Amino acid sequence: MFKKLALAAGLTLGLVSGAYAAGGEEAHIENFKFSFEGPFGAYDQNQLQRGLQIYTEVCSACHGLRYVPIRTLADEGGPALPEDQVRAYAANITVLDEDANYHLYDPEAGELRAVTETDHFPAVNSAGAPDLSLMAKGRAGFHGPYGLGINQLFKGMGGAEYIASLLTGYTGEEKEEAGTVLYENTAFPGGWISMAPPLYGEDVEFADGHSNDLHHEAADVAAFLMWTAEPKMMARKQAGFVGVIFLTVLSVLLYLVNKRLWAPIKGKD
Repeated sequence: MFKKLALAAGLTLGLVSGAYAAGGEEAHIENFKFSFEGPFGAYDQNQLQRGLQIYTEVCSACHGLRYVPIRTLADEGGPALPEDQVRAYAANITVLDEDANYHLYDPEAGELRAVTETDHFPAVNSAGAPDLSLMAKGRAGFHGPYGLGINQLFKGMGGAEYIASLLTGYTGEEKEEAGTVLYENTAFPGGWISMAPPLYGEDVEFADGHSNDLHHEAADVAAFLMWTAEPKMMARKQAGFVGVIFLTVLSVLLYLVNKRLWAPIKGKD
């Protein structure tokens, strides 16, 4: 029975490896170090604010965050911006007024309005690019030799690492297929991606004087996108820690009670 299981597992791994090899070169995901990793990790407020700046100045022209309320920028454990800064940030965004499903300004349709802190970040449909609200969560179980959750469990590798690796994985090589320009990327499955490099390093200037090289910019925006996908991660970690302590204490008490109840009966043997 064991030999049959081992043989089946070997065949499965062989098929997966063969299918991956047929689809393209092996993707490389770098193991970035983020402050929120581990059972006691927490988001770095300054890093989230830098990531918000990068998203606003570089990414927001093509990618939306339609599932993220703007008011959450003031939340503790997140970017924690002062409320007046959140209101000012919202006032700088002009959208088409189409009830709750509003989009960035299109001069050919609709009436315009500025968003408020009670609105969500607008969607961006004109570029055909994916929304980034849940990108880090969706890529947490990335496939390939780094997948299956093993590296995420033991090394903390997840969606943030995938995003940061993708942003730093461009080699500079290009090719054209069916009228579309593709860019070689060592982190993208298959090795080629249609998105041009969004970051080159020194794309933004940070008020805190933090390094703005490509590696740091990629890590900052990846951390921000991790927060947009998992804003309550820290609360869940705290709840889990309390739950573990409670279950441990309960187990000890149950053991002591059980021992005390059965001690007189065992003593008669």
